[in-house]
Amino acid sequence: MPKSKRSGKVRDKWREKRWVTVVAPAGFERAPVAYIPITSEEIAVGKVIETTLFDLTRQDPQQNMLLKLHFQITGIDGNTANTVLKGEEYSREYLRSLVRRGASMVNFIRDYKTRNNAIVRVYVVAFTIGRINSSRKHEIRLAANRVIGDRAAALTYEQFAQESVKQTLARELYENTKAIAKIRHIGVRKIKLIKSGEGMASIPAETVPTAEEEELEQDEVEGEPEMELQPLQTAP
Repeated sequence: MPKSKRSGKVRDKWREKRWVTVVAPAGFERAPVAYIPITSEEIAVGKVIETTLFDLTRQDPQQNMLLKLHFQITGIDGNTANTVLKGEEYSREYLRSLVRRGASMVNFIRDYKTRNNAIVRVYVVAFTIGRINSSRKHEIRLAANRVIGDRAAALTYEQFAQESVKQTLARELYENTKAIAKIRHIGVRKIKLIKSGEGMASIPAETVPTAEEEELEQDEVEGEPEMELQPLQTAP
């Protein structure tokens, strides 16, 4: 007997999607970040969109291409998806390019509470000219902790994030550590919003390791304090 054919139309799920414009927060002048399709508002909330600072501002491509921004959707208003800056970080290529043979690298990771009670995890990295001992590394970490702790307590999360993105924090870190050792580069290589604060849209909860666990893991990757770092390999 001939096989029976299925009746009815096949649903075109792509046609059922709705397109929305993802915009950056007010600190970035609500610049368009992406134009994406969504199935429903509930599924879209929490989605993270990655871009670079250059793609957002179209300024200083040599520097701004090196900084990645992560915007998390917090709500849909008509055809606009509102966001919060979930985090920012150096690109992997930029971080590797900072490494020099015979130098020391200092990593520092801590959680801070901003003026509006947001919790932000801050990752500091410093590269010195020549090697330094463990006590100087410790002094650099203490100085970085003082600087970032003071700034976080005085600013809202959005203000703090702006200082990180615009390298204001990096300049202050350098001024407060240059007397400890010869610093070739110091900056906030990454920030991550752990908990939203007062006046901010809530972000979906997620399970993340503690700052201490991340720092321990980073120390294991870095190796012994006086280990010679390997530079970025380039093609001959």
